[in-house]
Amino acid sequence: MEAVQFLATIQAYTGIGIGLIIGLGAAGACIGIGIMCASFLEGAARQPEMIPALQGKVFLLLGLIDASFIIGVGLAMMFAFANPLLSVVPH
Repeated sequence: MEAVQFLATIQAYTGIGIGLIIGLGAAGACIGIGIMCASFLEGAARQPEMIPALQGKVFLLLGLIDASFIIGVGLAMMFAFANPLLSVVPH
């Protein structure tokens, strides 16, 4: 019975960790993109001639911010479907 409880504890804590990884990653990415795009719009309103130079940098940073979130989702899915922590459960 102790092994089953140990397994359930690992899966419960893994589920909480997965929720935190995805939830905080999504919130951070959304806040970061929002701040960056707001700054881009302010800069574009002040100096319209800089729009082409800033636009490329904004799109590059959008991809990098989204990539970091997608990497976090990938790690969370690894823990969800191929949890390496379950190998320590005694049989």
